[in-house]
Amino acid sequence: MALLELDNIHTYYGNIHALKGISLNIEKGEIVTLIGANGAGKTTTLRTISGLLKPREGTVKLNGEDLANYKSHEVVYKGISMVPEGRGVFARLTVTENLEMGAYSRSDKVEIQNNMERVFTLFPRLKERRTQVAGTLSGGEQQMVATGRALMASPSILLMDEPSMGLAPVLVELIFDIIQQINKEGTTILLVEQNALMALGIANRGYVLQTGQIVLSDSAENLKKNPTVQKAYLGID
Repeated sequence: MALLELDNIHTYYGNIHALKGISLNIEKGEIVTLIGANGAGKTTTLRTISGLLKPREGTVKLNGEDLANYKSHEVVYKGISMVPEGRGVFARLTVTENLEMGAYSRSDKVEIQNNMERVFTLFPRLKERRTQVAGTLSGGEQQMVATGRALMASPSILLMDEPSMGLAPVLVELIFDIIQQINKEGTTILLVEQNALMALGIANRGYVLQTGQIVLSDSAENLKKNPTVQKAYLGID
C-alpha cells in the first residue's frame, strides 16, 4: 500500500476545471516531483492533498485512509505538512515563534523541543537568528523558516511548493541539499519545482502535468533522458 494515493482527482476553482482526473502514488521514503508549466495544476494538486481544496470527484488516501472528511488542519494531524509557495512566514513573529506555530497540533513538549533542535541542526543560520523577527530575514532564510515550521509538525510526508523560487543559486543548492537530508532522515517528500533539472536530480520518480492532467510518469533518470521533457522543461533542444 502506498503512503499517499490520489485516484481520479477532479478539482475546480468555481467553474474552472483545474485537475482533470489525476492519479498518482507515493511510497514511503521516496522523493517524488511534479513538473509542468505555470498553470499546469501543480500547486492545485498540493492544495488538494493538504485539504485546502476539496475535489468534486476522486479520493486522496494517506496510509489507505480517505482524507475526504478531514479539514486542512486535521490533515496536518494525520501527517501531511506543506511548505507553501512564497514561504508565507509570520512576518511579525520571531524565528522561534514561527517554528513553534508549526507544532500547534502537538502536545508532546519533549519531542517538540527535540524537533526544534533538529531544525536548528539542519539550519544553523536559524539558530543564530532564533530571536530575530522573521519579516526581516532574507528570502533564503525565510525559506528555511517555512521548511523548519513544516517539519515541526513531524510529518510523514512533506509537500514542498517551489522551494527555490527567488533564491540565489548558492542558496538553491543549499535548499536542495537539505531536502535530501530531510528525506534521508525518514520524511517522504512531494516536490513541486520550476527548476525541473534540479528536482529530477534528487527525486526518485516524477510526474509531468499539463493543463490539469498527468501526461507522463517515470523514474527521474528516465524523465531526464526523455526528449519531450528535455525540450519542454530542461531547456535542451
